[in-house]
Amino acid sequence: MTGPGWFGGCAPGMRVAPVGAHSVWSDPPLWTMGTDEGVHAVKQGAERLAVFGPCSATDLDMLHALASDDLGAAVRVWAGSFVAVRARNVGLVEVVTDASGAAPVYTVSTSGGVVWGSSARALAFLSTGDVDTDWLAAYLRDRSAPLVRRTAWKGVHPVPAGSILTLRSGADASLAQWWSPPQQSPREAAFALRCALTDGIRVRVEGVVATSDLAGMDSTTVTLLAARYGPITGITLHPAGAEDGGDMRYARLLTGPHLRRTCLPLARRHLPFASGEFPLPATDEPAPSTPSWALFSGQMEAVAHAGTEAHLTGDGGDNLFTAPPTYLLNLVRSGRLLQVLTDAMDWSRLRKQNPRPLIVAALRRDAAYIGRNRRPRPTWLTADVPELPNTTDDANAVLAASVRTVARSANADVQLAAALGVPLHNPYFDGAVLDAVLSASPEQRCSIGRYKPLLADTFADVLPQAHRERPTKGVFVGDFHRGVRANLPRLLALADGRLAGMGLVDPGPLRAAMHAAGLGARTVWPPLLSAFAAECWLDAVGRAERIRWDASTGGGAR
Repeated sequence: MTGPGWFGGCAPGMRVAPVGAHSVWSDPPLWTMGTDEGVHAVKQGAERLAVFGPCSATDLDMLHALASDDLGAAVRVWAGSFVAVRARNVGLVEVVTDASGAAPVYTVSTSGGVVWGSSARALAFLSTGDVDTDWLAAYLRDRSAPLVRRTAWKGVHPVPAGSILTLRSGADASLAQWWSPPQQSPREAAFALRCALTDGIRVRVEGVVATSDLAGMDSTTVTLLAARYGPITGITLHPAGAEDGGDMRYARLLTGPHLRRTCLPLARRHLPFASGEFPLPATDEPAPSTPSWALFSGQMEAVAHAGTEAHLTGDGGDNLFTAPPTYLLNLVRSGRLLQVLTDAMDWSRLRKQNPRPLIVAALRRDAAYIGRNRRPRPTWLTADVPELPNTTDDANAVLAASVRTVARSANADVQLAAALGVPLHNPYFDGAVLDAVLSASPEQRCSIGRYKPLLADTFADVLPQAHRERPTKGVFVGDFHRGVRANLPRLLALADGRLAGMGLVDPGPLRAAMHAAGLGARTVWPPLLSAFAAECWLDAVGRAERIRWDASTGGGAR
């Protein structure tokens, strides 16, 4: 397995870099680690601009941004998932994070000043190198509501999405928000979404060997857009022996000159909670695919063997286009109470629930309830984790916060794939895509009677009618129950592992929850999956080598 690449730098006047780094420029230090692919840099006089990650910007675009008084506004129109870094000739460095948080940036304070980078785990070794147990406890309580301004590592802090980190010689670092949700007409929002997603995919697949997931509406859209720029192989997962129906039926309906379809039958060894052929790599935080590591690593091994240079997923589509009806909050704010009542009743009828709780939550502006983010506290969680209060009653802000949490977490899956030699891409988490979706009205993107109307309408000429009208994609909930039964001894052993040793979980109730899941009882999966992922992650970071730093140089020459 290879190590995932990452990058970073420090304030002007500092000379800090990880051992073995490659220099992008030396004053102030900017470097890459593991790989320098995906770095695009320009300079004009003494000023320089570098972009890390897939990005649609040309040299001319970057030179315009280099000279711009508003760097955030200049990069906002670029498609892709990237971090932009500008060094000015006045001893100043600006680091621009993307709007969605899919390309996260972190900082750590040292005696000499601030060091920043794209790997929280790497930066942790400039601090204590210890896991932040408070963050981990909050993750176990609800992984969709992590502690803000904290990471899984003590002393390492996230740079908020949509922000500019400014570093000056001999001065404290400062943060400023450059991004805010735009407002556009329905036609403009659809056009912006089309451009953002299409260009974001183009810059990833043009001229390279590409593969993709091929399942529901989201991944099908990505695959068909990618096929416009060259050959792509869409991979559909299906239970072994069941080659008809579900995702397979819809995948067979797709044809095109550049589209090749293949499938990956799922055997017993692919069940959730299996250990897999490869040891789990260390990542910045517990990765969402950890419970399905045997399947994830098997798929990544297959695409790596095929020589793929970019593997695309549809992750993020559900978060953007099937968001819960938080727009009810906006209706309450604008005084449209009659519509609140009628829409809440329609949504409750769809969910086959009593409408009263949803109506009350809307009137109380309870975004957590409407978003279905409020779950009972797991009986096995022993850490004291306070409930997070509602911080906003705006539907756009709720959606942005939700997408940013998921996008940041998904970066750990990108790190897992990179460790297996696969560049994994999630175009729906691109900042420009989030920008476009939030520019649409909540009513345009959220419908009681239609599935993902904004996506279906925007790409009506790309998706076949059967796919536009398909209500859902294949689900594998039953596989998780079977996975518990097949791997119960391993799960029971993990219940007495590092989390228990930290005093975060009570092994007895956790084992009882695992036994119940194995018997097929109705299971609240998110906290149980989080416990498994966290335990495996702690084991992985415990096995991983420490990142070594050199405070005397800015990194080796490229």
